[in-house]
Amino acid sequence: MAEPEIRAGQSIELLKALHILTRDGKMNQDSRRKLKQVYHLFQFIEPLLRQLDDGGKPFTLVDHGAGKSYLGFILYDLFFKDCANHPVVHGIETRAELVDRSRALAQQLGFGRMCFHPLSVAESITSDQLPPVVDIVTALHACDTATDDAISFALKKHARFIVLVPCCQAEVAATLRRLKGKSLARDVVTEIWRHPIHTREFGSHMTNVLRCLQLEAHGYQVNVTELVGWEHSMKNELIIATRKEAPRQKAAQRLREVLATLGLQEMEARFWLPERADGGAPAG
Repeated sequence: MAEPEIRAGQSIELLKALHILTRDGKMNQDSRRKLKQVYHLFQFIEPLLRQLDDGGKPFTLVDHGAGKSYLGFILYDLFFKDCANHPVVHGIETRAELVDRSRALAQQLGFGRMCFHPLSVAESITSDQLPPVVDIVTALHACDTATDDAISFALKKHARFIVLVPCCQAEVAATLRRLKGKSLARDVVTEIWRHPIHTREFGSHMTNVLRCLQLEAHGYQVNVTELVGWEHSMKNELIIATRKEAPRQKAAQRLREVLATLGLQEMEARFWLPERADGGAPAG
């Protein structure tokens, strides 16, 4: 008999494949914790999926940096497989061996509306294997700039929802470190990240601040919370963005001001902003 924590209709074979259940279908303390964490993440994403499903049309979720497609399989099992609107899950992963493994598992489980693509983000933006517009983009613990790549994909695909759990952000910290000597001579604010550990932590924090401003500049409402208890990483910040309005000039200006204050103007291309048709600043 299945453990009481498992929801009705969940695939026992999937839970075994994900090592949430043992081969004989049992659950130990570690697997109970894993399942609790799965449900915790799902509770944030499910309301977004329900909004899409209530539209009465098929919709598309794209999971970037999918790895073994842990997130995609769980979402499909808990929600997608029973949707009358026939939504599709796409997993994007550069490692072909992981893509092959996910395809085999989906076929084994009969998850017919799961597709897996051995593509980079740049390739996925232009690939005819993906629709020109997608509804929801996820990136769970996509390391360093992979989260920014997922954001770029989502913006260019006009995603309605974006769900991110960033991880191991190093690019901003590396730039702060490289420019530290010049900044210290110029501005006392550099004391905030003068010590190496502060450079790393401050750079990580500012990366997510800049991402949120970028999303707001593109017309998204952004909510930031903590994904409590997720054991795979110490980085537990959860960013949920919902497209609401036209691009916002104030958020774009704030982003530029933050970069200028930190001496990071060279990174503006990384956090690219919308432009008006006349090439000026974004409206809003």
